[in-house]
Amino acid sequence: MLKVPPDEAAHSFLHRPKKRKRAVASHLLPTYARVDLAFERGEGAWLIATNGERYLDFTSGVAVNALGHAHPKLIEAITAQIQKVSHVSNLFRIPEGERLADRLCKASFADTVFFGNSGAEANELAIKMARKYQYAIGKPEKYRIITFEGAFHGRTLATLAATGNKKYLEGFGPVSEGFDQLQAGDLDAVKKAVTPETAAIMIEPIQAEGGVRVIDQQFMKGLREICDKNDLLLIFDEVQTGMGRTGELFAYQRTGVTPDIMSLAKAIGGGFPFGACLATASAAQGMTAGTHGSTFGGNPLAMAAGNAVMDVMTAPGFLENVRKNALLLKQRLAELKDRYPRVILELRGEGLLIGLRLAVPNTEMVNELRNEHMLVAGAGDNVVRLLPPLIIGEAEMSEAIGMIDRACARLAKENERAPKREPAA
Repeated sequence: MLKVPPDEAAHSFLHRPKKRKRAVASHLLPTYARVDLAFERGEGAWLIATNGERYLDFTSGVAVNALGHAHPKLIEAITAQIQKVSHVSNLFRIPEGERLADRLCKASFADTVFFGNSGAEANELAIKMARKYQYAIGKPEKYRIITFEGAFHGRTLATLAATGNKKYLEGFGPVSEGFDQLQAGDLDAVKKAVTPETAAIMIEPIQAEGGVRVIDQQFMKGLREICDKNDLLLIFDEVQTGMGRTGELFAYQRTGVTPDIMSLAKAIGGGFPFGACLATASAAQGMTAGTHGSTFGGNPLAMAAGNAVMDVMTAPGFLENVRKNALLLKQRLAELKDRYPRVILELRGEGLLIGLRLAVPNTEMVNELRNEHMLVAGAGDNVVRLLPPLIIGEAEMSEAIGMIDRACARLAKENERAPKREPAA
């Protein structure tokens, strides 16, 4: 190998032609189709853009900001905690996490909680826990999980496979094995799909991303019976429906069906990112020391946020107010549906997780409402999701109805000469 003298090597490096960098608007990985709109602060149900304009927030960071923006309880808790200690790792006890786990278990069916960083991570653990349960009881061949079309369980390789949407799976190599996807609502199909390798059934009580589709209670009860009969675990993905969104602390409490494992995230931190996986002692029996972990999961700062959210949501009257406001909002939306049948085809959802299935492209409604300075989110099945903060008041709801009314009027006028049509699924 030819050796280059040190002085010549330095000269070669210094005079090497520089690689030209491609001019880009942002160095962020372009995996989001972002709107050219940025916010500098928020107040309750409102966001204030960098140009000073106010927007009524009916997206809530996709069901995250359940207490709205700049909630004093959340600010106080996070400020106090970060002045003490924000992170210590799970090599040591975290009393704030023990307290939050105790509160979540007392408020639910669960006996144990694991804190992670996100909904996808919570669902990953739910999958691992179900498989480990079967291994622990001497049935290691049982590892497959039944899931349902229209679901959304996350963006990791395993949760993408559980979701089963080809659009999200394409280009990432072999699909993680072990998931059998069915149509929700067909109990006979579920019974036929159960094999000696089936470990669990995983479902969202409401398919939020999939179009705010509320799963029939009789179907949910049927799933519970199938699980009990075949020694399967029932997993509820409540990443979007949990923590007050449906008017109960957890959506399963509206169904009359109790799962064995439940994932939470989004609203649980009120804007601080973390998730949780709750389970019965039986379902979690295989998860012993060393079987799972998370560096940041359950750190003191996250737990301060979670306990503050629990303080607010479990206060007397909070959930009753959510249910009352949800009823009022749906009544007003039903009036708009009757007034604009060529725009709104169907009103869906429970609590303050509301979907408008449209006769016009949902992107048009999203854009029209943004022009009204109202933020909403799209969903599958040509649906627009309304996800206001749970602290919403009648004044903000009235403003929202006025904005939707005006948007519908414009869309109806634009489409008045077009034949009434059903949108593509």
